Amino acid sequence: MPDSDESLASSVPNSPTGLLGQYDSDVTVLTFGEKTIILVGTAHVSQESVELVKLVIEQEHPDGVCVELDAKRFEAISHPNRWESLDLKDIIRQKQLSTLMVNLVLASFQKRLGDKLGVMPGTEMLEAIRMAEKHNAPVTLGDRDVRVTMRRAWRNTPFWRKSMLLSSLLLSIFDTTEVSEDEIRNLKKKDVLSEMMKELGKEVPTLKEVLIDERDLYLAKKMVEAPGTRTVAVVGAGHVEGICKTIENQETEEVNLEKLNYIPPVSPMWKMVGWSIPLLIVGSIAWIGWQKGADAAGENALFWILANGIPSGLGGLLAMAHPLTVLTAFVSAPFTSLTPVIGVGYVTAFVQAYLQPPLVRDFQAVAEDIAIPGRWWKSRLLRVFLAFLLPTIGSIIGTWVGGTRIVSNLF
Repeated sequence: MPDSDESLASSVPNSPTGLLGQYDSDVTVLTFGEKTIILVGTAHVSQESVELVKLVIEQEHPDGVCVELDAKRFEAISHPNRWESLDLKDIIRQKQLSTLMVNLVLASFQKRLGDKLGVMPGTEMLEAIRMAEKHNAPVTLGDRDVRVTMRRAWRNTPFWRKSMLLSSLLLSIFDTTEVSEDEIRNLKKKDVLSEMMKELGKEVPTLKEVLIDERDLYLAKKMVEAPGTRTVAVVGAGHVEGICKTIENQETEEVNLEKLNYIPPVSPMWKMVGWSIPLLIVGSIAWIGWQKGADAAGENALFWILANGIPSGLGGLLAMAHPLTVLTAFVSAPFTSLTPVIGVGYVTAFVQAYLQPPLVRDFQAVAEDIAIPGRWWKSRLLRVFLAFLLPTIGSIIGTWVGGTRIVSNLF
């Protein structure tokens, strides 16, 4: 790390010195001691940004390239057919089905956006990596692991906001609003994702802090630490201001990557809430048996089984799942409802994936199928998601109906 008197960072827009040519306002040059960072702000869906990245690297011959990607996102955009090799049953075992569903929704959104604009989001990042390889320059993946970002965002979001975010996500799956030509032109000029995050940040400030501000710090730190003294860094335009501020104010020395990668544990209160419901139900049935006899306890236990099993089984039927999946939903829901360790949806999804495993063509077409409601029941892959969601909803309904009835019987 340079000494403090040599670390004076400066920003020189448009007309840098040395080999740097004349660029537009999307290129900013930062100096940090002996290190020069040529910062290229892009719109993730713009062919012009792709060409700019190619021009800058071709002209500047950097000894390193840093891109706004982490390993997972790099894999996602460089291997668009990676879904075909997924072990769905293993994903279900690891309780990552909801994460996969979110990723598929984002992939579908990106495909539709790419089809409209003629450029898939992230193409400029791939171009930067391709040009780096051409010039034998090492590549630094400068962004934080997307899984860490999403988990930190989720843990920092108030409970009532989480339901709103989930609702918005579900509604966005089937959003078929046509994009006008003017909107397309504007999208090509902006960092669309960052613009969306800024708007979301106005409603939920904690999300902006995690999704934008923290990543600005993370990216700035990785750029300064990237190998070489002359680095081209490619990021979404929405991150440029925060990165420049961090480097200019020499705040990178204070950035703790370990702290930014820390995922807050689940609050003990939520663990208590998770176990309080089954304890309340089992305790209530036991108390009823002690006060009113074994027959009364048996009636309440039977009501609990039917209140959970019937709506969960109906969920399986609505999903048009395999008959054994439906039976599994009915049998397992009364028991999974009594433990926060595993939900009925993971059990039914695993059974459905085992009995009717998705075909290769289901993975190949999922980005298109997920946006069309009718295809959810025709795709084996999406039917696994239905077999996860609908019995889960049925179990939630059953838990409240059965729990309310049993607790009321105490009095």
